[in-house]
Formats: sequence, C-alpha cells, structure tokens
Amino acid sequence: MSESQTIQLIVGLGNPGEKYLHTRHNAGFWFADAVACRYGAVFRQEKRFFGEACQLQAGSHSCRLLKPMVFMNRSGQSVAAICNFFKLEPQQLLVVHDELDLPPGVVRFKQGGGHGGHNGLRDIHKAIGADYCRLRVGIGHPGHKSQVVDYVLKKASRADDALMHDAISRAVDEVPDLLAGDYQRVMNRLH
Repeated sequence: MSESQTIQLIVGLGNPGEKYLHTRHNAGFWFADAVACRYGAVFRQEKRFFGEACQLQAGSHSCRLLKPMVFMNRSGQSVAAICNFFKLEPQQLLVVHDELDLPPGVVRFKQGGGHGGHNGLRDIHKAIGADYCRLRVGIGHPGHKSQVVDYVLKKASRADDALMHDAISRAVDEVPDLLAGDYQRVMNRLH
C-alpha cells in the first residue's frame, strides 16, 4: 500500500476541559494519549488546528496525532484544518471515538460508513466527507436513547472503565499495522 493510501493522521475525539476528562465520550482522547505515551510523543497546543497535535514514529511509519480542543459537535473544524494544511485525503485519516453500540471492552476497526448519530463524526462528515477509517471504542448503551447524553458525559463504573482501557491498550498494540495499511490483520486480531 502506498503512503498516499495509508493512515497519516490519527484523531482522538473528546471534549476539552477537566470536567470531561474521565467521561465515556472522551475514549478517543484516552486512545490518543495512550499512543503518544507508547511512542514518546508530546502533544502541543496548535491554534491553527484548533487542538493539540504531535508527531510519532512507529517502526518505519510516521504519523500525526490530533486531539481537537473544540467541543465534540465542532470536531470537523479541527479535522478539516489539519487535513487542509497537510493536504491529507480522508482515506489517510483514522478517527477514534466512543461507540454506544459496542459493549465496554470491545474495539472495532471500520473503513468508511455513516456517523451513527455520533455528533463528532457527524461534524467530520460535513467537513471532509465519510471516507475515513474509524476505531470504535465500546462504551455500552444506557438502554434508552433519552439517556444517551447524560450517559456519555458521565464517568463509567470502575469495571467498565477497566474494560475500556484494556480495549484501548489492545488497540494501541495495533498502531504499527494500522500505519502500514494492514487493516485485515488488525481486524482479525481485534474482532
């Protein structure tokens, strides 16, 4: 797979600020922080990208990491800014986000698709289209759609939190193959 077809940017979705740090909706931030920690990368504030960004080297592949520092429903502003600046195509992007339709402890890789009602993905769709890769971190569902907003903006139970962080750790192990474009191998191991 040529570099123009492989992942050049990983975006972890979340909400900025101490208030949201440990909430389920910030699973994408947790992943981005875990990747940065694993590869010794340090996030820096990048006003032109409306977020925090860094670059890492995983084996023979380098990649940028981004945490949008805008609220979830404005994520597209940050993603579009960095993609435009570095002339990245949607296919070169991996967005990591919380997923209501998967239980805690489960993480799935997906290429393209709909936004599934996720406000961060919806805004990214509007900004750059839908043809990007996703890593969906299961957070479980509260049971009824009327409870979703409160649910995603609250901390998980200790047990669910442990399951989610374990899943994120397993997903971080897959970064070298994700950057190499070996998506089938990643799916075989994660699914």
